[in-house]
Amino acid sequence: MGIEVRHIRDEESGWARQILRDHWASEVVVTRGRAHRADRLPALVCMREGRRAGLLIYRIEEDECEIVTLNALERSVGIGTALLQEACGLARAASCWRIWVITTNDNTPAIRFYERRGFTLARVHRGAIESSRRLKPEIPLRGIGGVPIRDEVELELRLGP
Repeated sequence: MGIEVRHIRDEESGWARQILRDHWASEVVVTRGRAHRADRLPALVCMREGRRAGLLIYRIEEDECEIVTLNALERSVGIGTALLQEACGLARAASCWRIWVITTNDNTPAIRFYERRGFTLARVHRGAIESSRRLKPEIPLRGIGGVPIRDEVELELRLGP
């Protein structure tokens, strides 16, 4: 299959910023009322057959690891899974007790993706997107299938006690 995951290189920062603009409307990503400059956070790149095929941006704070963004540029070939496995390994090495991610209520494909990989629903932050839009007005009103985007869905994978 030829999949390799590694940390991003300095010369790839422009590519990563473009992925953020294309998939997240800007370099700013908002989770739990906090605006992150995702282009300034640690990132993993997935290479498939010599091409960049995925990007995962994360942050470790205290004893938790948050997946800020995950983009698999090709579907159903293991890119997202490989990125997620590497991030879990980094979180364990940093003695994190959990790795967590926020998605929106409309993004059922992402919810299924994480649940199939052992993540469980931790919380639903009802109405959280309203305050997120104050930090990032680019967040659309409607998402997948025309569903109104209102809530943040928090999923987690517990790594330790």
